Amino acid sequence: MDLPLNKTLKIGVSTMHRRSEPNPVQWLPKIDELVQMVEQVDQFGYDSFWCGDHISMEIPFLDPLLQIAQAAVISRRLMFGTCVYLLPLRHPTPVAKQVATIDLLTEGRFIFGVGVGGEFPQEYEACGVPRNERGARLAEGIGVLRRLWSGERVSNDGKFYPFKDVRMTPPPYQPGGPPIWCGGRAEAALQRAGQIGDGWFAYAITPDMYRDGLAVIDNAVRAAGRKLETFGTAHLLFARVSGSAEQALDEASEHLSVRYGMDMRRATKRYGALGAPADVAACIRAYHDAGVRHIALDLAGPYERRHEQLERFANEVRPLLQDLM
Repeated sequence: MDLPLNKTLKIGVSTMHRRSEPNPVQWLPKIDELVQMVEQVDQFGYDSFWCGDHISMEIPFLDPLLQIAQAAVISRRLMFGTCVYLLPLRHPTPVAKQVATIDLLTEGRFIFGVGVGGEFPQEYEACGVPRNERGARLAEGIGVLRRLWSGERVSNDGKFYPFKDVRMTPPPYQPGGPPIWCGGRAEAALQRAGQIGDGWFAYAITPDMYRDGLAVIDNAVRAAGRKLETFGTAHLLFARVSGSAEQALDEASEHLSVRYGMDMRRATKRYGALGAPADVAACIRAYHDAGVRHIALDLAGPYERRHEQLERFANEVRPLLQDLM
């Protein structure tokens, strides 16, 4: 494989979610809870903070760009990113302005992960976007972002977002804009990541599947004649640290089953890093061996124990991975 991967492993944390409550007001997180979460992610030495994206889901979901804008005020060190933002649900021009603003405010500490989603079709219906156009809209939308982030007067003659002679200023902090990491695991998503992406953000796949996916991306990069200086590789990993693998599986799968509105026990067991610190570390090593260089931990389980999990991973698992970092 010829993809230019980073040498070191980075470990971050994705947003932690409450279970849905009958009364939405009871669910609403207090501002101090959100501040404390980001502060703890920073203080425990994690590298990054990630936010997912859904318009409609089985549990309440905050807007990722607004949440990152708030988190960036709290930490001047963390890298921030979306894992992943469902770009086809929005027009890319206002998104380009929002992301450029976040990139400026974080002084370049931002990675824009994008994807098509689709597991909740009602999101596309509610946004007036045909679900069968999501891949084509994402590909064109990425081109629109990069043109507008140039800071020059640009045009787009695509099918979905045509415009002429538009200049968006100020441009992002990072020249050309933040790196765009493409999510997904289908063949079309892997091809897209290789053809136009700056990285790949995977989800719910095994280390072997990740390795196979990188091979597809590598072939797509070479077929497109691209010369890359670096290519980002990331994975959203279900994780829970516990004295017992069975207890970790029980707690994580119960939480994820509520989140996705289906029985997630088999998927959690297959794709999760669960159990004692050594077991969790061994799972992460397997993903690193497959080519992952950024792990975004989805510390699934009871929301009220989120701080305990952040501390346990930082103090008990991360020391076992120091040689990779």
